[in-house]
Amino acid sequence: MNTVKTQVYIAIATYTLVVIIKSKLKINRSTYEILQIMSASLFDKTHLNDLLQSPVSKNVKEQKCKQLKIELI
Repeated sequence: MNTVKTQVYIAIATYTLVVIIKSKLKINRSTYEILQIMSASLFDKTHLNDLLQSPVSKNVKEQKCKQLKIELI
């Protein structure tokens, strides 16, 4: 039960931090897009503002569609 609570607290803290970053940097992306960009560049040393304003990562929804789909029988 403690592990579930820990995961919930981590999810809430992560969401809160992303919303704070979104408001401070005045980013016009959805929270989902910001989380996807941040997870794709987890170990990148690029500044967060440059990373989220970059035109290279502008279409996160298109990148999501190219994801490998595995169907189990």
